[in-house]
Amino acid sequence: MKDSPVGALFKQIIDFDKNQPQPVYIQVAQQIINAIQRNYLTKGTTLPGTRSLSQILKIHRNTAVAIYEELASQGWVEIIPNKGTFVLEPKLKPSKIKAPSQQIHQAYKTAKTTGFPFQNSFHLASTKQLTQAKYTINDGKPDLRLHPVHQFTRWYSAAMKRKTLIKKWNSPNEFSYSLFQTQLCNYLNATRGFYINPKNVVSTRSTEMSLYIVSQLLIQQNDVVLVGNLSNYVANMIFQQAGANIKTIPVDTDGLDVDYIKKHFIKKSIRCVYISAHRDYPTTTTLSAERRLQLLQLAKEYKFAIIEDDYDYDFQYEGSAMLPMASADANGMVIYLGKLGQSLFPSFQSGFVIAPENVISEAKNYLQLLDAQGDLIQQQIISELIYEGEIHRLIKKNVVVYKQRRDYLCSLLTTHFSKIAQWKIPSGGLAIWLEFKEQISLVKLAEETEKNDLFLPKTILYQDKNTCAIRFGFGHLKEEEIELVITKLKDAYSKLSLN
Repeated sequence: MKDSPVGALFKQIIDFDKNQPQPVYIQVAQQIINAIQRNYLTKGTTLPGTRSLSQILKIHRNTAVAIYEELASQGWVEIIPNKGTFVLEPKLKPSKIKAPSQQIHQAYKTAKTTGFPFQNSFHLASTKQLTQAKYTINDGKPDLRLHPVHQFTRWYSAAMKRKTLIKKWNSPNEFSYSLFQTQLCNYLNATRGFYINPKNVVSTRSTEMSLYIVSQLLIQQNDVVLVGNLSNYVANMIFQQAGANIKTIPVDTDGLDVDYIKKHFIKKSIRCVYISAHRDYPTTTTLSAERRLQLLQLAKEYKFAIIEDDYDYDFQYEGSAMLPMASADANGMVIYLGKLGQSLFPSFQSGFVIAPENVISEAKNYLQLLDAQGDLIQQQIISELIYEGEIHRLIKKNVVVYKQRRDYLCSLLTTHFSKIAQWKIPSGGLAIWLEFKEQISLVKLAEETEKNDLFLPKTILYQDKNTCAIRFGFGHLKEEEIELVITKLKDAYSKLSLN
């Protein structure tokens, strides 16, 4: 039996791969749409019936039915019972694309530069680097493989089916505080020693978004912001973009040197001090209790804000985590930034800001501009995780795993690096501060390791006349991977020493 002209065309232009993650019916539907856009199929053309289509493409008839239903749902065809399926002309017809379907991305070229001037941002230049190396050392990120995928599939499905979800979407400005806001406050009060209510907290997508909003509230052009002498490069980028004049303060074994601030700055000359009191970034040093009190007193006396970034509070292995400075702040001097759900996949993680009511009220105004939509499903799931105690269980399970990885890394460092480097075993966190005893070129070390399939991003390398160190993140690596990474790092160091 001879194929119809449309059937012959389909044999010529339609090609699909059952091994692709995208369903076959979507692949075929997109290629038929492509044919309509290119005017191969004109308005009114009768398409083969579902039985004929299944024979032409050698697919199941149910798949053929799904193809036409997909086309109809998008308005490309009209299905008339007992008559057939007919091509429609879309109301918003795009320009015809003359390239073959396999080369559709090459049909047109987009201009590389604008025809108008705009302001480049030096401070926001990307720090990302491309690599083909199989292994990477990062600055201390969790292992996404520990995320309970199957459980979250059920929770996500259940959250989407809740009738209250649509009500919340349709009524964004509720009179009372949401369950998520209440549960978040309960969780933070229980774990961090706070006494807050929903008026003291705002939830964001990430710590970086939190800090961006806070910097917009606090910082004006040339305001002085104090950070540790090595500090967090992302935070520095945000402060510089806001116009801050960043000054560095020494960090020793007790953390940020508060006496240095007293000696070198006068009252009302400082806008804010950015600090990770629990574990300094990148050195992992904890700010001592004495210096915490000194800094709180100095902030009150000098009238500056303290931005406390508690980026890894949940990962504590020995003893109890020191409570945040913000929990002892009676004078409203501290703005506290934190993360929730670091044991989960990133789309379920949340940042938050804790501060006096007037700051939070203004922060919510900024958030309304940046992220008015929010994520109600994420909030519903986190609320239930907190209420059912599941969040505590997940954290405890992951802390056991990360502690084992930390201990294994330290044992390997003792074996391979004890003569050439020094480090302190941190009581928590997902990174170790590895300092080389002799100055070497860390850039050349990174080049050497990449030759051996190990990538050291520039953001974990710290080198000046007094420092030659790596912030060695281990959380994302299994023990066998840690062993491979250490071997590759030692080999690269040995080759560098010989040259």
